[in-house]
Amino acid sequence: MPLLIRNARILTLAGSPGARRGAALRELAIIPHGEVLVVDDRIAAVGEKVDAPAGAEVIDASGRVLMPGFVDCHTHACWAGERLDEWEKKLNGVPYLDILKAGGGIHSTVRAVREATQKQLAASLRERLGQMLVAGTTTVEVKSGYGLNTETELKMLRAIRRAASDWPGTVVATALLGHAVEGNLDDYSRMVVKEMLAEVSREFPDIAVDAYVEKESWSVEACVRLFEKARKHHSLRVHADQFNSLGMIAEAIRLHARSVDHLEASTKADLVALAASETFGVILPATGFHTDQRFAKAGFFADQGGALALATNCNPGSSPTHSMPFAIALAVRFCGLLPAEAIVAATFNPAVLLGLNDRGSIEVGKRADLLLLHHKDERQLAYELGGNPVAVVICNGQRPA
Repeated sequence: MPLLIRNARILTLAGSPGARRGAALRELAIIPHGEVLVVDDRIAAVGEKVDAPAGAEVIDASGRVLMPGFVDCHTHACWAGERLDEWEKKLNGVPYLDILKAGGGIHSTVRAVREATQKQLAASLRERLGQMLVAGTTTVEVKSGYGLNTETELKMLRAIRRAASDWPGTVVATALLGHAVEGNLDDYSRMVVKEMLAEVSREFPDIAVDAYVEKESWSVEACVRLFEKARKHHSLRVHADQFNSLGMIAEAIRLHARSVDHLEASTKADLVALAASETFGVILPATGFHTDQRFAKAGFFADQGGALALATNCNPGSSPTHSMPFAIALAVRFCGLLPAEAIVAATFNPAVLLGLNDRGSIEVGKRADLLLLHHKDERQLAYELGGNPVAVVICNGQRPA
């Protein structure tokens, strides 16, 4: 049945294709009082007044904000177990890298993921996807990376595919092959490049490949070796500069990576270089909020013309949240963004990053992933802390049960 949303404040985000940068990052292309017609899974009409077929379902927005669904472009939402014990250690002053050295952190989740079945991993991910949808996320990227061996990495990717198959939104899987290290880095990274990458490429030929560059994890040199091999068939993404600036941004630009994610420890010179490139910068403010109160200089990056995206980094250790509205609120408070910039970075730009050009804005022909907020002013997304600002979710043209 066709669906008409009327009397809405519509954030269309209509404009040119490609990543929004500079002043365009602040342009929401608002229709103050408008209507949107959805037919099947697509947006059929947008304007101050549109013609709707007889019998269309009508939602009266009563002046509230209608906007594109959130695109969460960086998560680790497929995991098993919990990390409450290490969180309590952190509350008692133990640094995260010390927890990692002692076998905690990522390694504790690795053990739990190895013990879980594919069905169990898919079921827990599906539950989290349901929570994300209620909070307005209609497209989500989900990484592997808690396997650290070929068998378990493939199990994770299959679980992600299985969970995605019965979720109304869109899941984009990423193969995080360079997440942590078991044993000697040279030996381990050689196994990843020669064995794990080959097996993942065989079963998931179009998947992006990711790595985490940090002390006690993958070095710049090991990551580059993986990426030089992977880029023959895969797009690249990389975690860099979470705790230390190690020089990965320059290599990511050289290798034409799709994104560099984290950026909390990035120098201004590196941010200027990244902003001048085609590579996205992805900020993860819930991570700094939960770990060490350090945040990426996203306002500076945006002012330099960078392609900016914003994500939750949903994971059991450093960012236990699935809420994009919460990430928006943190980005405005601590990363120097304006509310409009955060909205574009949470919708249109991450869709471009993921190669999904059929969403992220409210335009005719695009996928009908829409959010009706409780609010009449979109700035409430950044102003409000806690709670759920989303009144109605329309995903792929349907209102999920």
